[in-house]
Amino acid sequence: MKALHVITGLGTGGAEQQLRLLLRHLPNQCDVVTLTSPGPVADGLRADGVRVVHLGMTGNRDLAALPRLARIIRRGRYDLVHTHLYRACLYGRIAARMAGVRAVVATEHSLGDTQLEGRPLTAGVRGLYLLGERLGRATVAVSRTVADRLVRWGVPAPRITVVPNGIDLARFRFDPVTRLRTRARLGLPDDAFVIGGVGRLAPGKRFDVLIHALARLPGDCRLLLVGGGSEEGALRRTARQAGVADRVLFTGERPYVPDGSPGPDLPALAAAMDVLAAPSPEESFGLAVVEALAAGLPVRYASCPAVEDLPPEAAPDALRVPCDAGAYARALAEVRRTGPGPRTACAAAGHYSITHSADRLMDVYAAVLGPQVPTRQGVSPS
Repeated sequence: MKALHVITGLGTGGAEQQLRLLLRHLPNQCDVVTLTSPGPVADGLRADGVRVVHLGMTGNRDLAALPRLARIIRRGRYDLVHTHLYRACLYGRIAARMAGVRAVVATEHSLGDTQLEGRPLTAGVRGLYLLGERLGRATVAVSRTVADRLVRWGVPAPRITVVPNGIDLARFRFDPVTRLRTRARLGLPDDAFVIGGVGRLAPGKRFDVLIHALARLPGDCRLLLVGGGSEEGALRRTARQAGVADRVLFTGERPYVPDGSPGPDLPALAAAMDVLAAPSPEESFGLAVVEALAAGLPVRYASCPAVEDLPPEAAPDALRVPCDAGAYARALAEVRRTGPGPRTACAAAGHYSITHSADRLMDVYAAVLGPQVPTRQGVSPS
């Protein structure tokens, strides 16, 4: 089976890094088209041996991109097209139909209650989404929460399959030597209490809440913000105004898997943390939380379907905290007072192994393609 993955961009975001990790575990031949922004993840994919094509879209209304994408699909003789993120899902589904490919799967990574990938959920956005969804064969939701939202929007439930995001559990396994080495590299004292925040530096992630919480915590507490985005300048100003600029460290975007970038990767940064704080009030999955749980970290989150969809005993040290600076200060102070526990992955992390996610996605492909195309075991589905 030959598949083409179409994604809006390939910067260092959660959906983009998830695609790279997933392609490392899918047994079929895969190429990738990025509509815009062939960033660090594009370089990483190429290093993995994946063919990446930049379509060069100039904006949301660049309709000339449709025939260009259709030609790529037609010439590639792909059995299946898999789209990721809003713009790619819309253009990719239409282009696949133009090219005569009807086996189209789309993954919904970022559907919230009030926004989709940071854009407000207007009637127009919803209408275009539903129009495009009808052109595909199946829609993959990254969590049960997202699947329920899709049904409320009007997507027929039989068209939806939950395939959760996955992580490489072994890469996040805690290593005390890596912890010490990473702290030394970042200039963090060995005895500092390090609060981690991981994600796009965007308004919806509410990392400003953690900065204000830090100002209420003792001087040995540090905030390690891992990610890049448009909000970095505003967050730096907030830290200066709160008097904690010297206790907030911005690492920039960090790769999930090694790609030659200088500096520690995400698993090493997780090893350097003492707690993961995720104050975003609206999430579609909560990948950073799952990665932290795999690193054996306690987690304090405002919204995380990945945890909320599981029984409470699966992640006993992942607790919900309101998106409020005072509430976070109290919760983080309690973690600091309690002291470190064993840095072992909890059951919730094991539930989200990338190998399980890849297997479930191959089942979706088999159902969409029909009996003429082999499944991952090399036999046709019964």
